[in-house]
Amino acid sequence: MSLQVELEQHRNTLIVRLRGELDHHTADQVRFKIEDAFLRGRCHHVVLNLQELSFMDSSGLGVVLGRYKTVSSRGGKLVVCGAQPAVKRLFELSGLLKMLPFHETETAALSGLEVVS
Repeated sequence: MSLQVELEQHRNTLIVRLRGELDHHTADQVRFKIEDAFLRGRCHHVVLNLQELSFMDSSGLGVVLGRYKTVSSRGGKLVVCGAQPAVKRLFELSGLLKMLPFHETETAALSGLEVVS
């Protein structure tokens, strides 16, 4: 299965919606698209919507961790929303669940960031 990446800028936040499978075959594509959009759009925060992500492996975790470091180094926040149980479990096992704010919905994630901004 492939991966679709949808990017949208909402105020100073880049919303990234992933659909499909984030694995070693698609990780570089996602990494490049998020980096490029984040820097071009002059965004401060990133919301990673994983509601329609059906699978993620360690390469996907690497993408998330790398974007977290980039966003954090610029004083922003990266938040995750809508993760399916299997994907959320991967975050839990990796320890990223303790590092990243998780929200049930994209709206909740955006609302949380507006409090921070």
